[in-house]
Amino acid sequence: MEALYLLVPLSVLLVGMAIWIFLGASDSGQFDDLVGPGQRILHDDDRAPPPPPTATPPAQAQAQAQAQAQAQAQARRRREVNANRGDCDS
Repeated sequence: MEALYLLVPLSVLLVGMAIWIFLGASDSGQFDDLVGPGQRILHDDDRAPPPPPTATPPAQAQAQAQAQAQAQAQARRRREVNANRGDCDS
């Protein structure tokens, strides 16, 4: 019973502080627009759309083209060497 002499005033003080905080938040406009911020997040159009993906990056495409050109040059040299060998044998 003696604990109630302490707990009742503390609980009244706690409820009073909660009401004071709530009224302060509502006076400052905290609860004016509850839907708008959520809608702004969903409909945010500030960013430009990302560029479409390319098939290969430019550096990789250039490396592939160089490798293909080297392979063609080697094949051409082999054909020339083989053609010259055939001329020497006859």
